[in-house]
Amino acid sequence: MQKKNQNQAINNRTTKISFLFLLLILLLSGFLFSVFKTISSDRQIPSHHATKHDRSLRGAVISADGYTLSSSEKTYEASIRGESIDPDKRALFVKLFSIYSGIAENDVRQILKERKNKGHIILSKTLDTRNAMQLKSLAYKLKKLDVFRSIKNKNGIEVLYGLDITENGEHRRFPLVDVLTPILGYTRDKMDHGYNRPVGQKGLEQSYEKHITSKKDGYFQGKRDVLGRIIHDKNSIKLERVDGLDLHLNIPLGVQRRVELMIDEMKQNLDADEIIVGIMESRTGKLLSLASTERYNPSAIQQKDINALQPKFTEYAYEAGSVMKPISIAIALDKNKITPDTLFNTGYKRFDITGGQHISDDDYFDSLSVTDIIVHSSNIGSSQISWLLSGQEFREGLLQFGVARPSGIDLSRDLPGSLKPLKLLNHKMHRANSSFGYGMTITFAQLIKAYSAFNNNGIAVTPRIIDYLEDAQEHRYTLEPTIPDLKAVSQKTAEQIKTILKEVVSRGTGVKGQYPGLEIGGKTGTAHIAKNGHYVKEYHSSFYGFANDDEGHKYTIGALVIRAKKPYAYFASNSAVPTFKKMVEILVELDYLKPTKIEAPQESNDTITTLAPAVAQEKSIVIPKAPVQAIKKSDPKPAPSVKELFKPKAPVKTPLKPVITQPKIEKIPPNSPPKEKSFEELF
Repeated sequence: MQKKNQNQAINNRTTKISFLFLLLILLLSGFLFSVFKTISSDRQIPSHHATKHDRSLRGAVISADGYTLSSSEKTYEASIRGESIDPDKRALFVKLFSIYSGIAENDVRQILKERKNKGHIILSKTLDTRNAMQLKSLAYKLKKLDVFRSIKNKNGIEVLYGLDITENGEHRRFPLVDVLTPILGYTRDKMDHGYNRPVGQKGLEQSYEKHITSKKDGYFQGKRDVLGRIIHDKNSIKLERVDGLDLHLNIPLGVQRRVELMIDEMKQNLDADEIIVGIMESRTGKLLSLASTERYNPSAIQQKDINALQPKFTEYAYEAGSVMKPISIAIALDKNKITPDTLFNTGYKRFDITGGQHISDDDYFDSLSVTDIIVHSSNIGSSQISWLLSGQEFREGLLQFGVARPSGIDLSRDLPGSLKPLKLLNHKMHRANSSFGYGMTITFAQLIKAYSAFNNNGIAVTPRIIDYLEDAQEHRYTLEPTIPDLKAVSQKTAEQIKTILKEVVSRGTGVKGQYPGLEIGGKTGTAHIAKNGHYVKEYHSSFYGFANDDEGHKYTIGALVIRAKKPYAYFASNSAVPTFKKMVEILVELDYLKPTKIEAPQESNDTITTLAPAVAQEKSIVIPKAPVQAIKKSDPKPAPSVKELFKPKAPVKTPLKPVITQPKIEKIPPNSPPKEKSFEELF
């Protein structure tokens, strides 16, 4: 029994000792953890060293004539501890803060009231650099005026808080509001470790995101003095920040803004949904202007701006209609299937293109040459020419012009459009439809690229918005287009089509595009819009062409009018062609084009005979001499003022012509004067 009691006592002592030992281990572990935490954590004690961060900025977007279209600036946050403001001097604080920050006194009082003058209070998160510097100066003055008092922190230590100004992010500025939108694009905010950074959305801001985004933050580090300022000595370290690259555009603001104001007025006059235009150097692809009437303020996007955010230059593929005829016929010319003088029988009121489908022309001719098929925009002639090509030849030819391929323009999204597969294009009906711009889709950027081939020896150049990128040391960098220039057709073919396009302007559907002293050519297109699989009475009206002078300036110009609702405005000759003409006038006024001075002929009683065009001369067709009234050609008028340029002109009323009832009429000679009526080019 005694031995049993001894064993129990020993066990009790062992248990107590073990418990005490475990307790000591736990206490020691807690102590060591506390020491480790104290060592590894930031303690609220003054440091002998300080670091000043210098965060990098996003690059700017600058026009060809040196205007900043978008740029970045740092934003700052102003905050205080509500309890630290002396109640007797709160009114003084509110007044001075309002003066230095530009924030209304009532707004400052409301912020303080909502927080009950307690805790950490943020007075503003969007201060610019100028206001931030002023408020930093104010913070020092407020301490001198004893506006702030010491308060106890959570550890019971008396601390004197003040007005704190801290850098909290980067803000993207668009100082010219809606200019060059939607080309510029816009940005959204993204938090990066508590610091706000802008990220590009749409347009140039997105397509050049990796080049213009901030590269590397900088800092200055060293020992601090008693006031917290970093001491500049041999031990201090400074790392320069690296900002994003600046984008320098080919587009001058002077041209762009004039064009934007012009199309805004044209949109109103035509009652159109939207007008899209572009001016491009035919040899280099440099864009002088790329404009839309659908614009917005990137700094304050509203619900009504949603549709305008999409740059339709590359993101709106549509059936273009008759502007495709020169491209289709150029393919046949290049394959030596035809010549500009080849005649085709077009004497049909209803022309069967197989499959039970019929087409017709707006004007009746027994026969037309290839030249006149384009001049008079004959669907019948265009269809017959397409049948001289195989489906593969036709499709490959369109691809060489950039059809159904991204244009390569430097925007965030570049749709390829659509083209029927070879299996369908082997069928005559589908080949015919595509030859005059139906059953396929194409974008504005693709068409302006394709038409540049006719003004550039057969080379379709890639449109370029950006000229070069530049860093802070003024080193310049250029980027090659993602899609190269295309050899569309031979130089000979390009010249043949160019000559025909000039005929369109001199005596065809583009007569309203004429400008004395300049070489002008182009092609109209008025095409139905399809909705829910059916064509409706809404139209795309377009004109693509060129304007050149004798000094070597050569420009490819395009105009697209979407849904013009004013009576007869949907005809391209009444909407797109006048828009084209106004762009030419702007280029002349700003000295980008210099018309040749035309001498007025001396008056004479003798009759003047018209000269037969080259087509007629080569075919030895005798053109009967007809006396016409001598026309005096005066010098080009001086450039109009801005007020005159944008003053709407009174509509010109033309008398209605009687309907021709005969089944056939004589073919009009190629040198006949242009008709007054517009040609509707429909499928």
